[in-house]
Amino acid sequence: MRPVVFMTGAGGGMGYESFKAMLPDAGKLYDLVILVRGSDKNRKLFERYIGTPGILVRFGDLLNDADVEDCVRRSTMCLHIAALVSPQADYEPQKAMDNNLGSTKRIIEAIRAQGKADTYKFVYIGTVAETGDRMPPIHWGRVGDPIKPSMFDYYAVSKVAAERYVIESGLTWWVSLRQTGIIGPAMAKIRDAIQFHNCLDNVLEYVSDRDSGRAMRNLAAFDAEGTLDESFWGHIYNIGGGESCRTSTWDMYKAMYGKMGFTSLEELIDPPYYATRNFHGQYYLDSDRLEDYLHFRSDSLQYFIDAYLKEAGAGVAAGRVITKLPKGEKLMGGMIKKTFEPLLDSEHGTKHWLDAGMEDHIEAYWGSRRAWEAIPKKASGLKHFTDWDTVVPIDHGYDETKPESELSYEDMQGAARFRGGELLEDGMKTGDWRTKLRFRCAFGHEFEASPRLVLEGGHWCPECERKSWNYGQRAKVDPFFAQVWNPLHEADELREYPKEVSEE
Repeated sequence: MRPVVFMTGAGGGMGYESFKAMLPDAGKLYDLVILVRGSDKNRKLFERYIGTPGILVRFGDLLNDADVEDCVRRSTMCLHIAALVSPQADYEPQKAMDNNLGSTKRIIEAIRAQGKADTYKFVYIGTVAETGDRMPPIHWGRVGDPIKPSMFDYYAVSKVAAERYVIESGLTWWVSLRQTGIIGPAMAKIRDAIQFHNCLDNVLEYVSDRDSGRAMRNLAAFDAEGTLDESFWGHIYNIGGGESCRTSTWDMYKAMYGKMGFTSLEELIDPPYYATRNFHGQYYLDSDRLEDYLHFRSDSLQYFIDAYLKEAGAGVAAGRVITKLPKGEKLMGGMIKKTFEPLLDSEHGTKHWLDAGMEDHIEAYWGSRRAWEAIPKKASGLKHFTDWDTVVPIDHGYDETKPESELSYEDMQGAARFRGGELLEDGMKTGDWRTKLRFRCAFGHEFEASPRLVLEGGHWCPECERKSWNYGQRAKVDPFFAQVWNPLHEADELREYPKEVSEE
């Protein structure tokens, strides 16, 4: 019998591209079950497929046990793409936690309840936001680097909790794919204050929505054909588009607005309204690992530029004319910046935080009021980072040159000490990455975690993760974490940011 793939989130950006990419295989390589909410949008997209051989469309809810149980019962694999993402998650943190962690728990619980824990294949989509702010000079990263969701990023908080649940689920066949920023028409349409949270010298190794969809299609197809190596499973990967999809925010803006005739960003960018830290993003040292398995890359950043030009429509032609006039760039820049004002003054707008004296946000996104005041008022006064190719290595605290089968008790003892804690076990089976061990963190919390979660996932104390962002304090006692905090922060930055929501 053909495998049956249960896909969540088929009505979303990545999900719909995945659905379209998988359509030619449905009823041939595998059957496809999708669970989508019965919104007008989703009914318009999917009602046409009702009755199509090899495709089952179920209108329902991932937070409904019966809907999830039925889809799991019918399937042999789940592509769990659905999520409440930023910027919406910024406005509804509890809803983000309920949806992102809640749906993951329901699917895994259904797999266990149906006795499929050793046969069912579960594909979880995580996020680059789990590792948070990686501004230069620590802008190169890889799986296993410290988990560090940015302050106030509840989307990332919910995805960290969900990924931990997946890794420790006890399922035999699981994988976590940390999705990066997705370029395409949806990103070109974003009009939200979040665009000012993205620092001008921040970097991302983006991937297109089409390539993301191709990755999901290839994963399901290669698995159905028997060509996906078993070594793929039980690991965490970064989804990235490779070298052609790497850029800084500043360079992306230059490319976008250059198409409208701007010769510089002087009349478009007001530097004080852009955060200088506390966003997420990095270039990947290891994204080729996933490409080697799934062979999905096709698009470059040009794909996003084309999507942006299409979204801007007649504004591009008008901009090209206006910017050629005397003082035309100033005129056109003023018109564009006028459209930014409602975003800057909104609840999550950077100008609003400054005007309202929200010191916790000011410290999180700029370091201090004094640091903000030192930002040049004009774009021409900015000094940009240029040493993009230099990698500052992050030490994971154990000998990574050894085969996984040789992971020892001494390795885990050393890794725990490097994280400011200790391993409380008397011993462990050499090469066992799955069995949970007992640890104590530097703050005295005792917890259980598998070597896979700690060493490959970069996770550590769940109690610290649930309670607050206590990064300044943690960096003083946790050398592993200090590597991704100290290069970007002063030693006296010790504010603890309580979390509004957690998985408890």
